[in-house]
Order: sequence, then C-alpha cells, then structure tokens
Amino acid sequence: MRRVRLFLAGALLAAASGCGLTSGSPMVDDVEPGSIGRGRPLEGAKLTVTSKEFTEQLVLGAIMGIAFQAAGAEVVDRTGIQGSVGSREAVVNGDADAGFEYTGTAWITYQGNSTPIPDAREQWEAVRDADVRNGVVWLEPSKLNNTYALAMNQANHRKYRTRTLSEVAELAKSDPGAVTLCVEGEFANRADGLPGMEKAYGMDVPARNVTQMDTGIIYTQTAKGACTYGEVFTTDGRIKSMNLVVMEDDRKFFPNYTAAPTVNSDTFEKWPAIAEVLAPVTAKLDNTVAQDLNAKVDVDGEDPHQVALDWMVEEGFVEEG
Repeated sequence: MRRVRLFLAGALLAAASGCGLTSGSPMVDDVEPGSIGRGRPLEGAKLTVTSKEFTEQLVLGAIMGIAFQAAGAEVVDRTGIQGSVGSREAVVNGDADAGFEYTGTAWITYQGNSTPIPDAREQWEAVRDADVRNGVVWLEPSKLNNTYALAMNQANHRKYRTRTLSEVAELAKSDPGAVTLCVEGEFANRADGLPGMEKAYGMDVPARNVTQMDTGIIYTQTAKGACTYGEVFTTDGRIKSMNLVVMEDDRKFFPNYTAAPTVNSDTFEKWPAIAEVLAPVTAKLDNTVAQDLNAKVDVDGEDPHQVALDWMVEEGFVEEG
C-alpha cells in the first residue's frame, strides 16, 4: 500500500525556524530498490534532505529523499525553506545533508560573482571547485536549466510584438507606461534578477511600474494582463498551460541555473554511495521533465511528494513495497 508523507507540515516547521533548521518530519514512503539502490548502499544512514519552498524544489527534494530511502537510508524531510539562503546554509553547516541546488544561484548569490559563465558545464565546474572550501560537494549536474525569463500573454504580445528583452528595453524607452512588471521580491533585489537585467539591457523601469507578489500570482496576473510582463521560470508548467510568450534573453544575461545535487562534505565522506544512487536520477532530469512534473502540482493541484513518487516509480528507479 502506498504511504506518502505530507510535505506541508515539514515546510511549515522549517519556515517557522528560518535558517536554523531545528525540526523536520520523516519520509515514510514504502519503496524498494528499482534500477537504483540495489544492495542498499545507504543502509544505516540517517540523511536530512532540504529544499527551497517553490514547487520544483519541493519535487526535487522529494525525489532525492525517495532515492535515499530506496537505497536503505532513513530520511528526515526539511524541505520547503523560504528563500535560497536557508536551504543552502543548512547543507553548509550540516543541519541538512543534501539538496538540489542551481549553479547560477551558487555562482552569483553565494559565491559573489557578477558575471555568469555562458557554458553550462564550465559554470558547474567553477561552482563545484569554489565550493570545496565551503564544505559542499557538487555531484554531476542534470540537464534541467531553470533560469529566469519575462513572459507576456497573447493579447499583449499581439499589441506590443516584443520577442526579446532588447525589444522590451526599447519599448520601455519609447512608451514607458507600456512596460509594467510582476516579479517576486527576491528577483526584484538580486544581482542576477531585475537590477542586473535592467543594467545589462539599458532598461529603466520606474519603481511604480514594478509590482512584487508571490510566484503563483505572477502567472495568473500575467495571463490576465494585469501586468505586461511577468517574471517566470523556464521550467514552469504554467507557461504552456497559460499560453504565455517567453521573451528571449538575447544578450545572455541570465546565468545557467542548472540543477545538481549538493552534499555536505562530511556526509559525502561517510556515505560516498550517495553519488551512485543519485546519478541516474539526475541524468534523467531536463526542462521537459521539470515542466511536466511542475504542471502536475501547479496546474493539476497534485501533491509535490506524490508527483515525485509517481515519477520515480514510472521511470523504474524505485518500486513500491
């Protein structure tokens, strides 16, 4: 019989405790090894998995936890941490053992660089090498690149005909009132978000034309035309379901946000089999898979953990007990 833990309780507990993660709930999926976890190489391990609070991260955190369980580990769920820093610091300081992270976030936000590396593999290698001193091990990356973008609905696209961010910048100059933005608070303030984008494209959007809101609301408000452009993530299933038009980042400003497992170095030294357990799963993740999984949550209303479990079973990575 399928047994799935609810993610909400763990997310609320983690959010309440902020960066100092002091509580979590066990993952209790009844799973057995499929194509991964044979021989139970993580038998005896007690591993804490963390993630950020948005849909894709909740799904990725569940995927990681399910993989660990199939390999024999006991897993504590501390997914759903608000913002990027909390989940990152949990892995750095050992409050959590592992979580999926994005190369662009690490390179810009954590490691303090201002210029992204255009080649995705080189970006991952640079992040991996720099994080050795921080006690974080980066495992092989996926093909999932969840980068930022601006998108608009079909009606506004017909009206303004923009297809690139350079054209959005030109529109902001020729018709300042036409460019209104719906963005997250984090995007509005990050160097790899709105401030950096405006600088790179010579774009000047008055503060009165920028509205900050939660991620999910951005998609609905953009689809309704409440703002001309909304900040979106390229792996989000709502882009397709809401028929939004994504602006091309023609100057390649936004970094590669390639997802890869990150592991506390002490944990990895003790349990190096984590790499072989996660490698086949990570290799299967790309933007198409991510859009499909994210849409099941954000469009169809399914539970992120259930979506992760179903996918792991469908792909043959694990079997249900």
